[in-house]
Amino acid sequence: MATQGNNALLKGIPTTKDAFVVIVKTEWNAPIINKLEAGAKKVFKAAGVTVKVLTVPGAFEIPYAIKAYAESGEPKADAFIAFGTVIRGDTPHFDYVCKAITDGVLSLNLTLEVPVVFGVLTVENEQQALERVGGKHGHKGEEAAVTAIKMIALKRKLKK
Repeated sequence: MATQGNNALLKGIPTTKDAFVVIVKTEWNAPIINKLEAGAKKVFKAAGVTVKVLTVPGAFEIPYAIKAYAESGEPKADAFIAFGTVIRGDTPHFDYVCKAITDGVLSLNLTLEVPVVFGVLTVENEQQALERVGGKHGHKGEEAAVTAIKMIALKRKLKK
């Protein structure tokens, strides 16, 4: 069950100098995804975090893009955020995609040297998605950005 947003998460955002985050987002459900991205960018701008955005066709492709970027020799990310919106339809496709993206992000968190934040909305309908991009359930894009910043700070603290 979703809560009214994690207000505690948005408090006490640490300072992360020279942080760089890569957002991997889907083309599917672009109006919702663009709101997730805008919320994250707002938080990152206020925190002085540099952001790069990669776009993939669908949620299923997000883990591949994150892994490919991490292995590419491009500037090393301090964290990744996976943004997608999977809306239930009339077939079991929803279940397969949700499991694949969840398992993919989990696997990346256990194998990459940096955190991968799960910012994928898995909802029954478009209304539920809209409630999570600035509606009654908070803004999951902003929450994902704060989570990334906190995880970067944790990793840096543990590395000392």
